[in-house]
This record gives sequence, structure tokens and C-alpha cells, in this order.
Amino acid sequence: MGLHVIVGKGPVGTGTAELLAARGHEVRVLSRSGGSSTAAVEHRQVDAADADALAEAARGAAALYNAVNPVYSRWPQDWPPVAAALLAAAERTEAVLVTMGNLYGYGRPAGVMTPDSPLAATDTKGRVRNRMWADALAAHEAGRIRTTEARAADFVGPGVPASNSHLVRQLPAVRSGRRAWVVGDPDAPRSWSFLPDVAATLVTLGTDERALGRAWHVPSSPPRSQREAIADLCAAAGRPAVPVSGIPWPVLRAVGAFSPMMREVVDVRHQFDQPYLMDASATTKTFGLVATPWDRVTAATVGAVRSPA
Repeated sequence: MGLHVIVGKGPVGTGTAELLAARGHEVRVLSRSGGSSTAAVEHRQVDAADADALAEAARGAAALYNAVNPVYSRWPQDWPPVAAALLAAAERTEAVLVTMGNLYGYGRPAGVMTPDSPLAATDTKGRVRNRMWADALAAHEAGRIRTTEARAADFVGPGVPASNSHLVRQLPAVRSGRRAWVVGDPDAPRSWSFLPDVAATLVTLGTDERALGRAWHVPSSPPRSQREAIADLCAAAGRPAVPVSGIPWPVLRAVGAFSPMMREVVDVRHQFDQPYLMDASATTKTFGLVATPWDRVTAATVGAVRSPA
């Protein structure tokens, strides 16, 4: 057991901290606003872009987890200084750098995405993520740090805010019985990553030397289209399936003229207008991690928000 330091206290950082503490590790969470420490988890107020402060707070740590979640429309501005500070802190402390990644770097998929798929993104956010990983991997190969990365699909599960999940965003429609409007093709099959499975993967990568020097996919449930997944949430809530429609792209582009968030969504429309699937078999084969059954995922997601709309 040792000290594990998590940068970011959003749903991923919080879930990872809770799991590490449950497994008997000393846990410290760093965030810009700080927080209230408990017997299980210490909180400190630290700017994630301040390499000196990060290194001081992570002194003696076995692993340093990047669970930072910049504003969606500000990745090009906010990620580079944070990524550089984390690399510097990992090098100074010799802690393993474990990064929470995603599928953006692959760009428009030519099939099911694996950790070995080409990082061929041409959109801004995908290029930002690819530069982060390239820099970390170069530092690893040069012997300056030890690093690994977990990549997940769209989040689902308790503790995931609607702003972080295209599926959780539909829960008000599920509860009220009204039409659900989704981004992209409602019938394109997609992978979904359950938040507890994300945390379990991060904790495993941060405590197993076999993880180092490469990226790993979070084990995720069999593909479900947005229409199917919303119907499954309705069933878990004991309600009839609601109608599901895709928002036309011209409408989203028009909204994007006023909404930075929508402009960013239009920029990655390739994630929504065709199958968007990931393969985590390497993670399962190496570490024995498996995805939580989908019926438990939907039950947990609905059960976390049973209050009236």
C-alpha cells in the first residue's frame, strides 16, 4: 500500500479516490477548489497547471492520476499547461503517471477501436489528446517517467452529470415520458463506459507494472445504440419506452453560432453518425477486468436519479 494522488475531483477522480481508499491505500485529492478531508481521503487546494505545487503535493506518491476535466470548449487552451505540469511532477516525484483518456484521438473510426488503432484524429480536441499522449510516451521511453493511460467511451452511471454523458442527459425524458432528442444517428451502435468500471481500470493501471508504456481500454458493455440504451433506461425505471429522434445537424450548427459547447459537438460529429465501438479485450486478458453487466449499469444509473423531474 502507498500514497496515491489524484488530480481532479469530478466523477472520475472521486470514484477513483473512493476505490483506492476502499482497497487500503492512502489517498490525496488535489483540485483548484480543494475540499473537506475525511479519514479515508485527504483533499488539498492545488492548481493543476502549477508543476511546483503538484510535485510538492505528490511527494512520495506511488502513482499520480490525471483526472482533470477542463471546460469542453477550452481544451486547446487549458490542457497543454496542465499536461506539462503533470509530466514535470511525475518526473520529479517518480510517481507513475496514470492518465484518464478517451477515444477522441482515433478520429473517425474505420472499425472497432483498439488501443493499437491509429491515432488519426484531425479535429482540434483529438489532436490535443494525441499530443498529450505523445509527450507522455516520449518521456516514458526516454526513462524520465513511467506512464500509462486508460481510454473510455461515453460515461454512464451514478455520479455522472448530464454535462458529461449523452445518455445520462436523457434521464429527464425517461422520467417524464417525453421524446428524447439525441445527437447523431439514434440507431448507430455505441460503446458505453460505466463509471465504476472506469475507476477500477485506473486503480489497476496505477498498481500493476504490466500497465506501463501503453494505453488500455476500459472494459465496456456490449454495444447499444442510443435508442436501445434509452429504452433500457426506461425499462430499468419501470416506464414505457419513449420516442427517440436525432437532432438534425443543421440545427446543431445553427445553435453552435451561440453555444461553444454545440460548436465542439459538431466538430466531432464522426462520433455520432456511424458505429462508435471500442474493444477492451487486451485489458480483460491482461488484468482480468470485465465490464459490469448492462442491466446493472442501467439500474444503477436510473436508481441514482429517482427524484421527480
